Amino acid sequence: MSLQAFLASRVVTPEGIRPAAILVEGERIQAVVSSGQMPSGYKIHDFGEAAILPGLVDSHVHINDPGRAEWEGFETATRAAAAGGYTMLVDMPLNCVPATTTVAALEAKRAAARDKCRVDWAAWGGVVHDNDNQIEALASAGVRGFKCFLVNPGIEEFTMVTEQQLRMALPHVARTGLPLLVHAELPGPIDRATDALASSNWNCYPTYLQSRPDEAELSAIRLMLSLCREYGFRLHIVHLSTGEALEELRAARSEGLPVTVETCPHYLYLTAETIADGATLKKCAPPIRGRENCERLWQGLRDGIIDQVVTDHSPCPPAMKRIGQGNFRTAWGGIASLSVALPLMWTEAHKRGFTLLDLARWMAAEPARLAGCDARKGQISAGYEADFVVFDPDREFVVSEDSLHYRHPVSPYLGETLRGVVKATYLRGSPVFAEGEFSGELRGQEYVNT
Repeated sequence: MSLQAFLASRVVTPEGIRPAAILVEGERIQAVVSSGQMPSGYKIHDFGEAAILPGLVDSHVHINDPGRAEWEGFETATRAAAAGGYTMLVDMPLNCVPATTTVAALEAKRAAARDKCRVDWAAWGGVVHDNDNQIEALASAGVRGFKCFLVNPGIEEFTMVTEQQLRMALPHVARTGLPLLVHAELPGPIDRATDALASSNWNCYPTYLQSRPDEAELSAIRLMLSLCREYGFRLHIVHLSTGEALEELRAARSEGLPVTVETCPHYLYLTAETIADGATLKKCAPPIRGRENCERLWQGLRDGIIDQVVTDHSPCPPAMKRIGQGNFRTAWGGIASLSVALPLMWTEAHKRGFTLLDLARWMAAEPARLAGCDARKGQISAGYEADFVVFDPDREFVVSEDSLHYRHPVSPYLGETLRGVVKATYLRGSPVFAEGEFSGELRGQEYVNT
């Protein structure tokens, strides 16, 4: 079995950042030691002044395979992930055909992934209006948890759920012990706001922003906290965009409710004031809000109310973004960022006094914990899989199409100067990306409990 040592002046471990050597035997970390304690017989990879972080885990990705691989598929999504420092993705159950709401659909997804992945992956199951009898079977078949929408997701194959339908499903979810990930917007406030804006200019971003008010998120989060209190399931709020919910989420945590929260790089990097008319590449749901709100989300991370940062990588063919028309009402709502999320976050985080240790917690350890793979993924410690990203936090680059690596090279970040460059990504001790090149071997596999 091969013995390797990975050295750097900044190794990011749960205990802190320090000069160290990571000793790897086969696919697992043996130990993390000081450079002076390194035994003989190891093949040495010395990365000098670069940082080594744990391989990132993205628990909110839309891979869209099978059925919509022309939007994105396992081959292209995992390629972008490897270039971005991610070593594991957890796929959302919608946008693929069939949606992952039955065991048969999960098996179709496994078939679509076979021999196509550069990094590891797993799947969330879906909770829709009529599949409460499938929930426990999906858990037994290996999904990492469940996702539901409280508002129409805009996909025919995946329905939203009402409170009544949730009440049918939640006893099953609670019995699995797995988390329920909730797109927390209620349709009532959105419908009222949209009706009031019917004659407005939908090429203007403020019109779209007003159509998805903070109240839509707040009312949905309040409903889910009430149901969490009643049914005792693990609740996870996906892509929080409003800072107005933070105090109620803090209170729920203090009460002891099993609630976790994520946000995304686009809510922490982009602000409504900077979105030009017709800039539909910046449309997502919930929407990007104002500068003051952005700072409240950063404070939520500082205070530990927001646990993690994930991409909500949601690509589509460029025509669906209505780039030529610039209509925010009809454009697809989704932002793709797998390959640049780490530098996006570091560009903003380091200016606010955060460290690489914070990024490792938000983008590796906490998403791994949510997905139940934290016994092997998400940190640099003895016994964990040898998943690393070698990162130069001091170098800058300009985002170009060549930086993206996913299927359709469109991005709201093109032309942005970002700080931090992914130099290499290792999956279970083997390089899958290094200095701009990909390994020829497709080593990614589905994560299963062992």
